[in-house]
Amino acid sequence: MENVNQDTDNGFFRFEDLRIYAKAIEYSKWLLTTLPEPAGEQQRNLAQSFCHSAYDIALNIAEGSSRNKSQFEHYLKISKTAIRECVVYTAMALGIGMIDEEQSRRSRELLMEMTRMVGACIISLQRGSHRSGSVQDDAVDTDSDSDFDN
Repeated sequence: MENVNQDTDNGFFRFEDLRIYAKAIEYSKWLLTTLPEPAGEQQRNLAQSFCHSAYDIALNIAEGSSRNKSQFEHYLKISKTAIRECVVYTAMALGIGMIDEEQSRRSRELLMEMTRMVGACIISLQRGSHRSGSVQDDAVDTDSDSDFDN
């Protein structure tokens, strides 16, 4: 697996090497630079909740990576829940004019990509449970976001 974070200290924090973790950090940074300064309390609440869910994607990947395979799978599923929350927050932010159509499209693209990546990682972990092997973040993308995998 290619190291995506060249600043790691000899791989001490292994989750930093996961492509899905890097993508989650990219999404959080994108969101922070995209959302405007909230115009009122409702926008502030929406922005805070939106950012919290975006952070949860990366936080759950980091936490789960230190656990056993079944627990890591559980944390990845929690990350998927946070991704779905961000889809809802994207629609809400668009609906009240906090973001425009292009920003909404970009948010949804990144969220769909992360959903596929998390799904692929879950499948890789499940396959690894049936045979000895390593988790690879480069697993084949899944083509659906099933509600039954949570």
